[in-house]
Amino acid sequence: MIEARHLRVLRAVARTGSFSAAARELGCTQPAISQQMKALEKSVDTPLVVRSGRGMQLSEAGRVLLKHATGILAGLSAAEEEVAAIAGLRAGRVRLVSFPTASSTLVPPAVARLRDSHPGVRVSLVEAEPPESLAMLRGGECEVALAFRYPQAPGGAPAAPSPAHGTPREARAEANLEAQQLSAGADWSDLVVTPLLDDPLVGLLPAAHPLAGRAGGDGGNGGGSPVELAELAGEQWIAGCPQCRGHLVELCAGAGFEPRIDFATDDYPAVVGLVAAGLGVAVLPGLALESVRPDGVSAVPLRTASGVPAVRQVVALTLPDLAEVPAVSLMLERLAGAAAGR
Repeated sequence: MIEARHLRVLRAVARTGSFSAAARELGCTQPAISQQMKALEKSVDTPLVVRSGRGMQLSEAGRVLLKHATGILAGLSAAEEEVAAIAGLRAGRVRLVSFPTASSTLVPPAVARLRDSHPGVRVSLVEAEPPESLAMLRGGECEVALAFRYPQAPGGAPAAPSPAHGTPREARAEANLEAQQLSAGADWSDLVVTPLLDDPLVGLLPAAHPLAGRAGGDGGNGGGSPVELAELAGEQWIAGCPQCRGHLVELCAGAGFEPRIDFATDDYPAVVGLVAAGLGVAVLPGLALESVRPDGVSAVPLRTASGVPAVRQVVALTLPDLAEVPAVSLMLERLAGAAAGR
């Protein structure tokens, strides 16, 4: 096997014309140069230098190898410099995948801080919800995935989704929900998990709703006295993504009722619009309220039947090997800092 150190010796011998001069150039002994040249000739199974008088010159094979060695050594030097730049955070790349509400709240300050301190590190972003984002991470399409999952409510497995009301669209949504519920409990043991925050869930009510007065303040931030989930048992509901809908059904089951879900959309402005029009009530993550104008609605804190706060766990995920990459490690630190600063 040809080694880079042997090619450096060959180049020095060709340039200086002798083993002793090559040794001085490389800062080693003449016997060491001789041994490395013998090892190189053994690797290629042919003589590489020819003695001529007091000096030496390369054989035909030596000249051919030197021609290629020049490009190889230049490429190695360039690679070493690029790797050193990445290790020193003078360069690098981090591809983020995030769900929409984290993209608008956690990602901007985290990326801004990273670019301020290390402008040579490139960060890109695409949006995807879990479990798609986790599949992208495991498939090598990103280095960091922001994801969320809902803690399982006390009492065991998630509740079954409410029966569809007969339309093909609702039937498809129900089938998709079942698949998503299985994915929501997927194992993360093969990933490095960086907890970011517990995102509180709040009830979203029309501004004229009898319980809207519990909101307190401006009615749009989820402050005030809690509303028991059971108090909303008779309402029509607007549900979010399939995973969020599954968690809503589970929470309501714990409170002793099955929600009547008339509308389903993962577009938060649409949810706000439907609630503001008096078409139902909804449960939204706190981060979502920061991304929309809550006009015509009141956000109230929720209390579940178990007394456990209704939250979703927001995390940053990466693969164990990627966690050792300096730019990825720094991105995780910046995301954690953005979450802690809220």
